Amino acid sequence: MKFLTVVAIVVLVWLVGLFAFADRVRGLTPAQEPPRADAIVALTGPSAERVNAAVRLLEQDKGRRLLISGVNREVRRQELRDLTPGSSRLFNCCVDLGFEAENTLGNASEIAAWARSRGYDSLIVVTSDYHMPRSLVEIRSAAPEIELIPYAVVTPSLDDSRWWRAAVTARRMTLEYMKYLTVLIREGIRKVAGDEPARAVQDTAEDVARKAA
Repeated sequence: MKFLTVVAIVVLVWLVGLFAFADRVRGLTPAQEPPRADAIVALTGPSAERVNAAVRLLEQDKGRRLLISGVNREVRRQELRDLTPGSSRLFNCCVDLGFEAENTLGNASEIAAWARSRGYDSLIVVTSDYHMPRSLVEIRSAAPEIELIPYAVVTPSLDDSRWWRAAVTARRMTLEYMKYLTVLIREGIRKVAGDEPARAVQDTAEDVARKAA
């Protein structure tokens, strides 16, 4: 009985956390007009809307440069430019592409190295609403000295208050919640152990700057 009680409590706490996480995600959109920052970063994803939103912010002079992190190695600069709105001049002069990141942790490392190499102290972070909480934790871990301003892109299917009734949306929200919890636990263990962020983040700063130039 005691074991079942503990299991029931754990499940209840987990469910409460899931719905609290979902409310937080839904509260991130529509994104408010962000203040101007040193630069803008966009984390690539399943659609082009993250990049499109970031380019629009760059056009509005919300930052000096834009880093698109996690670009597929097979995608050419011209191809990506053709898929985004805005002027070719602005894209050519002020947009850097990051090809190293393969996941959110990699995005954070790539973003931290790029920002440090250029001396940026504040960044507007553009990614999907459900992806934003985990992205912020990862980037803050990699670059705790940099101010992060979230600019979330809405995921229409998750904007419904009854997201849990559809298998697709319930799966996406639950999976992201589990990933978010995993990152929080990892960071908690790191703080208790007194570990510093991976040296690789700092060691690759010059490489990222050279590729972005």
